[in-house]
Amino acid sequence: MNNDVSVRLPDGKIVACARGTAALKVLQDTGIWNARGAIRPVAVFMNNEPAPLGMTLEADCMIAPIWPDHPQGAEIYRRSLCFLLAFASRKVFSSRRLTVSMAIGNGYYHYYDDDIPLAAGEIERLAREMRTLVAEDLPITVTQYSYHDALEYFRNADQPETLALLEYGNDPFIALNECNGFKDLYIAPLVPSTGMLDTWELIPYKRGMLLRFPHTKTPGELDAFADIPVLYDIAEEYERKGRILHAPSIGALNRINQEGRIQEFIMIAEALQNKKLSQIADTIAEKADRVRVVLIAGPSSSGKTSTAKKLAIQLKALGIEPVPIELDNYFVDRIRTPLDEDGKPDFECLEALDIEYLNHQLLDLFEGRAVELPLYDFKSGVRKNSGKTLSLRGNEILILEGIHGLNDRLTPLIPHEQKLKIYVSALTQLNLDDHNRVRTTDYRLLRRMVRDYNFRGHGARQTLAMWSSVQRGERKYIFPFQGSADIAFNSALDYELGVLKLFAEPLLKLVKPDEPEYTEARRIQAFIDRISPISPQFVPGDSILREFIGGSMFKY
Repeated sequence: MNNDVSVRLPDGKIVACARGTAALKVLQDTGIWNARGAIRPVAVFMNNEPAPLGMTLEADCMIAPIWPDHPQGAEIYRRSLCFLLAFASRKVFSSRRLTVSMAIGNGYYHYYDDDIPLAAGEIERLAREMRTLVAEDLPITVTQYSYHDALEYFRNADQPETLALLEYGNDPFIALNECNGFKDLYIAPLVPSTGMLDTWELIPYKRGMLLRFPHTKTPGELDAFADIPVLYDIAEEYERKGRILHAPSIGALNRINQEGRIQEFIMIAEALQNKKLSQIADTIAEKADRVRVVLIAGPSSSGKTSTAKKLAIQLKALGIEPVPIELDNYFVDRIRTPLDEDGKPDFECLEALDIEYLNHQLLDLFEGRAVELPLYDFKSGVRKNSGKTLSLRGNEILILEGIHGLNDRLTPLIPHEQKLKIYVSALTQLNLDDHNRVRTTDYRLLRRMVRDYNFRGHGARQTLAMWSSVQRGERKYIFPFQGSADIAFNSALDYELGVLKLFAEPLLKLVKPDEPEYTEARRIQAFIDRISPISPQFVPGDSILREFIGGSMFKY
């Protein structure tokens, strides 16, 4: 038997190495490890799937380094930092249970579940321990443990959410990340040693701390911290809701589903979300003598359209008649549309809208005059008159939904007191387990994937291929303005991942290893594989989730 394997490198060159050789050694022997000077790979792509650098090569394959300024590399670095903090916490506060929460700026919010706020001195003790672990440059390895031994470890380590996650599965062996006796569940690759984790900051934040990490494009630097209080407000609200639902993690949700309690869970989750919309409607009603327009904005697949429709129902129940205006009808003629860096019309930029025309129509409406609404003909690329006139009565309020709603440059002529801005996003805090987050973008990506297939005929490959472009637009036009929102609405429904799994899983399996989107498809597959499926029959007809899976009582 030939004990050599053939390894194809990124430049197409094929090298031979002994079966069982670690990927790290191949990168070192071929010079790839030092190709970018002091910057080192954090993991490796093996046949387009991320793997630890210590992974051994057992068959012919393709490998490529994952650098820290690659999106996957940045995620690996951040996950490794969370592992480092959890390790330090176990050493410094062994009796306290650390929980990771949502991303705020370039950082992850952490707190202890005993609700005792952290003092600055305690955070510095944790930071010192983290720095010591980095200086020791301890190896981080992946070890297989029996199912029984893994359960026993997490039971003794007081990690109930990790235990709950492992209950949904029957694999005989469980992979754990291990460093000097500290273990945690293997979700995805980590860096090979603690010495690589030298760029981070641990700062006091609210009743916990913020573990800050570098921006993807500048892996060796930390940006200045810019607080986004509205996101913390969502985190606090979500935590309170989680205590009502008794589901702080995927494992807990799986348990509820397996025990046959999911239908009631869904009803409570929907009731809590409707209650929040009712409170927003009450706020609008309280300001109805001043507020003339409600601006709703949020990233892709955040459920903005359904939120606007559900909010309209709540406003009508208060005697307020919402009047929607479609911003798409205010596009400038296509020949005037700015071009992006590729020379294509940029319909997402603010300048693609006729801001002056929009604002003058709004002012006319607020002053009691009738206006003729425009109609944009997307086929010809020309704005036309619609023949529809609009005037506002005393109990009517305008609703504008669009990506630029939070940007005051959209409505520069409208006084601040006449506007109320709502930021909508799917900001989950439903963790995989005690120390591993669910990325908020994964909620929206799954929604988008399912909607694209159901209503646009797109496969998972097409959605994944365009997702990075979608995210670039969000970072440019939406996220910089989220802190200016008057109200934040979280459209995430904790149970929806189980429903979306049923739709998304077969789509993801159609993405094959030789396709560029395979890496991301496999990452999402591994994530949803841990989720117990939930039947869509329990989803109410007016649920925001129906916008994506179909069967909504609303018209879109």
